[in-house]
Amino acid sequence: MQIKLSNKDQEIFVFQLDQNNYIKFCPERGGLITNWVSDGKEILYFDEKRFMDKTKSIRGGIPILFPICGNLNTSSSVFGKDYLQLTQHGFARDLRWQYSFNQNKQSLCLFLNESKKTKKYYPFDFELKIEVTLKINCLVFEITIYNKTDTGMPINFGLHPYFNVSDFKNLEFIDNPLNCQNQEKNILSNTLDELNNIHLGVDLLMYTSGRSAFRDKVFKREVTLNHPYPFDLGVIWSDPPRRMICLEPWTSPRNSFVDGFRNIMIPANDRQKFDASIQIKSLK
Repeated sequence: MQIKLSNKDQEIFVFQLDQNNYIKFCPERGGLITNWVSDGKEILYFDEKRFMDKTKSIRGGIPILFPICGNLNTSSSVFGKDYLQLTQHGFARDLRWQYSFNQNKQSLCLFLNESKKTKKYYPFDFELKIEVTLKINCLVFEITIYNKTDTGMPINFGLHPYFNVSDFKNLEFIDNPLNCQNQEKNILSNTLDELNNIHLGVDLLMYTSGRSAFRDKVFKREVTLNHPYPFDLGVIWSDPPRRMICLEPWTSPRNSFVDGFRNIMIPANDRQKFDASIQIKSLK
């Protein structure tokens, strides 16, 4: 198992088990996992052309959401007039990350620490560490957020994986709760009714059992996201005509820093851990 430079121009590295099982990641662009090949199949959707245009937001891979998920419904910073308002999904996905290889665990470690840039938005010293273990047909995430400040530090955390799909009509969603929140209209709705419109574009938040999954009948695979409490919120998002869906684990809903609902407060000089995994199962 090794890490090596894959694309020098875009600073993309590859971390592989073998020729048929590897991930690619870009420390420069938010510690983004750009590609995941499992058993020779490309699991993630990744718009490489858009990625090369740094004036545009990234569409694809697995962006990292921190210190908020979604946006905040306020025109000024929740931390006072000396700070800029946090933008959609926070700043982690826009910054350069550090990385290392854990030889004992054979895993990739991604790190983000406070900087002059983060202090413009967020008045805390922190370290965000994500340990990514690549297994056959499985990607495991161990997330640790350290509060290095002498006061409590509010956080939300999320992952935003984009999955390749053959076509929306070939998808079957599994283990979803009966109701969900339509985040565009901010209304409670029937989950199945909403998912019937996935080919038109959906943005749905649901309170899951800590497991979210879908099947693609043409690609003949089942994708299962395990994300136990307090990482158990699930978002399903589609952006047609792109042949992809996002199945996202979040700790907290939009606006959590403002209304306090499911906001996580890490005590001074303490830490918070989250776990998640993505499993791929081939269907006959």
